[in-house]
Amino acid sequence: MESNKKEVPWWQPALTVGSQVTGWIAGPIILALFAGKWLDKRYDSEPWLFIGSMMAAFIITSIGIARVSIGYIKKIEKEVEEKNKGSWEKR
Repeated sequence: MESNKKEVPWWQPALTVGSQVTGWIAGPIILALFAGKWLDKRYDSEPWLFIGSMMAAFIITSIGIARVSIGYIKKIEKEVEEKNKGSWEKR
């Protein structure tokens, strides 16, 4: 039985996961850096709004990384299940 899936290089999934995790780390932190500094200057509350925005960025980053990780864990479990199902059908 032929698979309709296209064969991908062995390194491509790792690169995809790495880039997504890096994006979840860098994106919120950079945004919080600029937004926090701007809010502190605007409301003269240095450093409290900056610290608050960095804490919010940390929470957003943690949630984003967890979602990406859970998604890939489910994908791997599904692939293993399909592989095991196929091996039982061949017996």
